[in-house]
Amino acid sequence: MMIEKQNPVARLLLYGFLIFLAIICVLPFYMMIINSTRSNVEISQNVWLTPGDQLMANYRIIQGKVNIWQGFIASTIITVPSVLLSAFFSAMTAYGFAKFNFKGRNVLFWVVLGTMMIPQQLGLIGYYDLVVGLGLIDTYAPLILPMIANAGMVFFIRAYIDQSISDSLIEAAVIDGAGELAIFTRIILPLAMPAVATMSIFTFINKWNDLITPMVLLHSANKFPMPLVISNIRGLYEMNFGAIYLGVTISIIPILLVVIFFSKAIIRGLTIGAVKG
Repeated sequence: MMIEKQNPVARLLLYGFLIFLAIICVLPFYMMIINSTRSNVEISQNVWLTPGDQLMANYRIIQGKVNIWQGFIASTIITVPSVLLSAFFSAMTAYGFAKFNFKGRNVLFWVVLGTMMIPQQLGLIGYYDLVVGLGLIDTYAPLILPMIANAGMVFFIRAYIDQSISDSLIEAAVIDGAGELAIFTRIILPLAMPAVATMSIFTFINKWNDLITPMVLLHSANKFPMPLVISNIRGLYEMNFGAIYLGVTISIIPILLVVIFFSKAIIRGLTIGAVKG
């Protein structure tokens, strides 16, 4: 099939439009970093495009009232196990829905998908009562364990397994004497890793930014994750924008690193099945 040569003017317009979109996407982050180096007075008086000299002053303001690095550690303790549990058990569930034929499979799958339609806030009061009854209030466990059931990840990985992993491969493993757990861990999970990695990145971002659930379930300030620490900065300093911007900048560093270093995995996972031979 011959590919028509692209018009140079159209290519120029396309590149110009993409550069414009890139600037729009990057500008808020750039302004956030710049404002984190400015004082509250400077931010309220003008829009700055160059760094200031108030970075350490804003940092001392934060550290004087809250331990932002303790919040950083708390967010890591919550997020990393959540992502690992979500990735493993969601892939296992997706494998079961994709390759096992059992009565009521489709109905059960639609029930799982139906849970995606229920807002998190709707079940928060009932979940709080359950956590209190189990004696897990003010612990990290109720923030981590529910990630075992991730309907969105199950849906995405199941579609990938259905399309990309053939039944003959599983049948060959069974003939060789492999058990179900060995088939999953040694064959299915490695082959489904593009989809697992993609959804794990989004799960990491969502869990790192979660504010409402920790706000309800955690009472000890030394256990607060980054979103709660940032909200406390806002309340303690009567809208000291420089300190707030610096706190937010520190908070999003892991998210930026994940997106930058794993962007190829995101693109590969989102374009699964887009090109067929």
